[in-house]
Amino acid sequence: MPNISQPTGQDWDAVNVGKGSAGRAKAPKSAREITMMKASGKLSTEKKYGAGGNASAHSGGVMSARKLEETDELKHAKVDKSLSKAIMQARTAKKMTQKELATAINEKPQVVGEYESGKAIPNPQIISKLERKLGCKLPRPGKKPAAKKSAAAGGAKMGAGASRGPPRAGARGSGPPKRR
Repeated sequence: MPNISQPTGQDWDAVNVGKGSAGRAKAPKSAREITMMKASGKLSTEKKYGAGGNASAHSGGVMSARKLEETDELKHAKVDKSLSKAIMQARTAKKMTQKELATAINEKPQVVGEYESGKAIPNPQIISKLERKLGCKLPRPGKKPAAKKSAAAGGAKMGAGASRGPPRAGARGSGPPKRR
């Protein structure tokens, strides 16, 4: 039987892929070689603008979105001093400690302490619990004043058939007629 050679699958011969190294100029390795190549015209350098880092993200010339957000005043509304004093006076009049008052209104003692020190964010539910337990009306934090409606704007809302006097007997605002 003749001897047939089977390929083993491995080729250990050198293969050059891409451009050959024959026509390529060698890169300069020292500063002296660079200056010589520049002088002969074989090498030119270009200035890259914006190269060398991420300095554009930290420049002070342009206002970024983060800087614009930081300029906003981000503070929570705190409890007014009059409310904290009123809570403290009512609690001491009832001869209760902060812990006793807190357990009576099902809150943590830290909550009562924050309200009395003026550090808490006002919560109407907690204030109403305090009012019920202390038995007195507490000063509520004021809302921002809304724009008042003018008399002309109020009169313009009334329909053509609406009367401005007191309602007639038997006339109702809405719904079915009254049962007798």
